[in-house]
Amino acid sequence: MDRLLHVSAGVSLLLLVMVLISVRRAHIRVEYSVTWLVAASAMLALSLARPVLEYIRHLLGLPDTPLAIFLLAGAVFLLVFFRFTLIISRLRDDNIALAQRVAILEYHLHTIARHES
Repeated sequence: MDRLLHVSAGVSLLLLVMVLISVRRAHIRVEYSVTWLVAASAMLALSLARPVLEYIRHLLGLPDTPLAIFLLAGAVFLLVFFRFTLIISRLRDDNIALAQRVAILEYHLHTIARHES
């Protein structure tokens, strides 16, 4: 049990470091890194605070504490993935609208060029 919590804490720390390095090198934008930093910090806090994890396990009626940490980790990262799905969907819609506007502008430019020649 303790080994699992130590591994979970290590993975959380690794994720924190990777996100900070990626932000520093401008591989990901700061507004997107905040979600990952919050998720990794939450997992780190849960991994290090065993009494809190035991309370959550008891509250959820789970038979084992490692199951609670995996359930919470899954829930946290599902929320992160859902947030990024919303962002990607919005960006896709914006790209479609932008492509349509460019096509309309190109049509108008070709129309103007045809009338001038």
